[in-house]
Amino acid sequence: MTASKPKTTQTMKPATAAKKLGVFLGATPAEFQEGVVSRDELNAMQADPPQWLADLRRNGPHPRPVVAAKLGVSVSGLLRNGLGEPLTTDEIEAIKTENPRWLQLERDTQAEVRKETVRIKEKQAADAVRRAAKPQGE
Repeated sequence: MTASKPKTTQTMKPATAAKKLGVFLGATPAEFQEGVVSRDELNAMQADPPQWLADLRRNGPHPRPVVAAKLGVSVSGLLRNGLGEPLTTDEIEAIKTENPRWLQLERDTQAEVRKETVRIKEKQAADAVRRAAKPQGE
C-alpha cells in the first residue's frame, strides 16, 4: 500500500488572483501584489471581500474587461476608441451619460455579435439533432 502524498496548497500569482476577482492589479494593496494567493484565500476574499476589495469593485479603477462589460462593448471596441487604460466607476458613468457616437456604434456591433453567436449555436444544435436522427449507414 502506498502512502498518499500530503495535499499541496494550490497558489496563484497576484495577477491571476486579481483577474479572478475582477480588479485592476495596480490598484490592489502592495502586500497583495507582492505575495502569492492560495485557492482558499481567493475563495475567502470572494465570499467575504476585505474592505479594499469591496472599494475597488465599487469605485475602480477597473480593468478593461470590467470597463467593457459596464459599457456594454467589447474590449476590442474600447481599444479601437483609445480606452486602453483602467477607468474608475465615475469615469465610466461619465461616458455613459455623454453617450458618444463611438459608444453607440460599439454597442450596436456587440449586439450583432451576440445575435450571430446565438444563431450559430442554434444551427449547430439543429444540425446535431438531424445527425442523431439519421439512420446509421446512410
